[in-house]
Amino acid sequence: MTIKFSRWLAIVGGFVLPLAETIRRWSTWRESPANLFDDYVIGAFLLYGAWRVGKDPRNGQRYLAAAWAFACGMGYFSFFRQLERVQLHEADPAPISSESVLIIKGVMWGLAIVALALTLRRLPEASSKS
Repeated sequence: MTIKFSRWLAIVGGFVLPLAETIRRWSTWRESPANLFDDYVIGAFLLYGAWRVGKDPRNGQRYLAAAWAFACGMGYFSFFRQLERVQLHEADPAPISSESVLIIKGVMWGLAIVALALTLRRLPEASSKS
């Protein structure tokens, strides 16, 4: 796996994450708009990083790494907050069970960690043509 996979995952995540969060919070977003907004920021950051890598992998690598690091940090809080909600038997606003949301968040957070690790790998040196 390479930075290309990380870029592809950023593009998918950049679109799916805001869409999924909109569906999840459709009926409750007015109560706490910030809970909806953070996923749009993550998505935009991932798309920007993917775009930069697409233009120039070596220069864009730092932007994609920063985007994945941000997603990992937000994912950490989101996963453990959801775990706490499950343990307290609090209902989630999603149209699925709180346990299912926890599993989805765990998988997404795991993928973000893998993508960050892939993005941080040293890129091969560009071949010089004399």
